[in-house]
Amino acid sequence: MTETGRENVPSRTRRRFPGISSRAYEHPADRSALVALRKLSGFDTVFKALSGLLPERSLRLLYLSDSVRVGDAQFAHLHDMLRDACYILDLEKVPSMYVTQDPKPNAMCIGLDEPIIVVTTGLVELLDEEEMRAVVGHEVGHALSGHSVYRTVLLFLTGLALKVAWIPLGNVTVMAIVTALREWFRKSELSADRAGLLVGQDLQASMRGLMKLAGGHHLHEMNVDAFLAQAEEYEESGDLRDSVLKILNVLPRTHPFTTVRAAELKKWAESPDFQRIMDGHYPRRSEDKDTSVTDSFRESAGHYAQTVRGSKDPLMKLVGDIAGGAGDLGGKLFDKFSGAAGGRSGRDGDGGEDGGGKGTA
Repeated sequence: MTETGRENVPSRTRRRFPGISSRAYEHPADRSALVALRKLSGFDTVFKALSGLLPERSLRLLYLSDSVRVGDAQFAHLHDMLRDACYILDLEKVPSMYVTQDPKPNAMCIGLDEPIIVVTTGLVELLDEEEMRAVVGHEVGHALSGHSVYRTVLLFLTGLALKVAWIPLGNVTVMAIVTALREWFRKSELSADRAGLLVGQDLQASMRGLMKLAGGHHLHEMNVDAFLAQAEEYEESGDLRDSVLKILNVLPRTHPFTTVRAAELKKWAESPDFQRIMDGHYPRRSEDKDTSVTDSFRESAGHYAQTVRGSKDPLMKLVGDIAGGAGDLGGKLFDKFSGAAGGRSGRDGDGGEDGGGKGTA
């Protein structure tokens, strides 16, 4: 198969999603942020100007010179998975992919002009074929959503924060931006987990992969139900002090905790939204230009409203009470971000896990 062609695509039993928009699988908070960024006038111009400051060329040369590029002659099984994932999600240009020596299991998708995918040897050695397929699909989902651009910016700003730490208030300003980007990126990871499931179409493999990230090779010592029970216990446990500690624990992270990711993915896999995608009913890329920023914020507000309403965390319950109820909180969020004060008609219909708007997931 060429980098842009479809020659020699092997037969497969998994479903394919021609022309699928990333909106189909994006988490509501992730989706609304991306739609807003894409709609900003001059957004592309700003990022092209910024690209001269970002170390993208350096990163590409680094991986080209000191890692192994995946292809027909090297890590061929990963190359097959990558092409397969791009075929299923209908990503026309196959990203470059590298394996880098690092015992810590990790993967990332970075780049401004063209995304590149990097996986560590620790991850390759940890996961079996179907678990790895979900990870490759996860990274291709990042590429399709355009997450690689913002991930590269996050890496740059994190490094910049260290360089300006000596400047009075300089580090505070940069770290405020980094903290906001990390909060968005944690939501984007939930989106990419969904993309991985669409590619692998094997929920158990996705669950196993997340368990291995948490507990290592010892899969025979782990249990999916018990692992998911940990996520429920994590959400329910403790008092307001524990709620604050949870926030402090997650702030430095770019990824949600693995038990939380597993619980979120299982919930989505069992939702009507996932089934609609599998049945071929999903938003198309050709419709992206007509996407409403207001609708996306409304979906995000509806999601947060339901999150507060259904949360068993003590702090979230308190937030719901202070806001006069989760429904009112959703309205306040929508009004704040959309500027549509008093224009809340139809909001209650967007209170599903994924907002329920336009049949998206």
